[in-house]
Amino acid sequence: MKNKKIITKMVTLAILTALIVVLQMIAQFMKIGEFQISLVLVPIAIGAIMYGPLAGTYLGLVFGGVVLLNGDAAGFLAINAFGTVVTVLGKGALAGCASGWVFKALKRKSRIWGIILASIVAPVVNTGLFALASFTIFHNTMVAWAGEGASVFTFVMVTMIGVNFFVEFGITTVLSPTIVRIVEIANQQLNLGIFDSNSYNKESEEDIINNTSSNIYNFDDDDKMVK
Repeated sequence: MKNKKIITKMVTLAILTALIVVLQMIAQFMKIGEFQISLVLVPIAIGAIMYGPLAGTYLGLVFGGVVLLNGDAAGFLAINAFGTVVTVLGKGALAGCASGWVFKALKRKSRIWGIILASIVAPVVNTGLFALASFTIFHNTMVAWAGEGASVFTFVMVTMIGVNFFVEFGITTVLSPTIVRIVEIANQQLNLGIFDSNSYNKESEEDIINNTSSNIYNFDDDDKMVK
C-alpha cells in the first residue's frame, strides 16, 4: 500500500510537472489585449493541496525554471541576472509552498475552505512577490520604464501586473477547487490514498453546506466521500 502511494505521488507530480511546462510554453499565445495569461498556477496549487508544501515548492521551482529558460524573463535578465533568478524562482516556489501550508493549516477545520483559500493564495503570493521585487530590486528600472514624471506605483500595478493578475486569480480560484474535487472523487473510488481521511472535519463541512450557495461542488455527495 505504501509503495502504491509513493508511485501514485510520483506519477501525479510528473503529470503536473509536464502540465506546468506545456502551459507556460503556450502562455505567450494566450493573451487578453497586450496581457499574457498564464495558467500554470492551477497545477501548482493542485499539487500543493494534494501533496503539501514541499510538492508545491518543487512545482513552483519548475514554473520558475521554465520562465527563465523560455525567454519570458529575458528583459529582466539583461538588467540584473542574479536578481531576476532569485525573483522568478522565489515567487514560484513561495507561491506553491504558501498554498500547501494554507491547506495544511485549514484542512482539519474545513477541507473545502482550505482548498479554496489555498488556491487563492497562490496567485496572490506570486504576483505580490513580483511587485515587491519591482519596487526594490528593479526600482531604478521601473522608474526608467515608467518615464519621467510618471508614477512608478501606477506603472507597476497597472502596466506590469494589470489585467493578467485578476484573470489568473479568477482562473486559479475557480478551477483548482473544482479539479481537486474531482481528484477527491477519484481518490475515494480508486483508493489512491491521496488525502488523509482523518483530516476531514464533517461538522465544519456541514456548516458550509448549510450556509453557501456555491455550485462549484456537489455537496450532497460529501457524506459518501468520507468513511
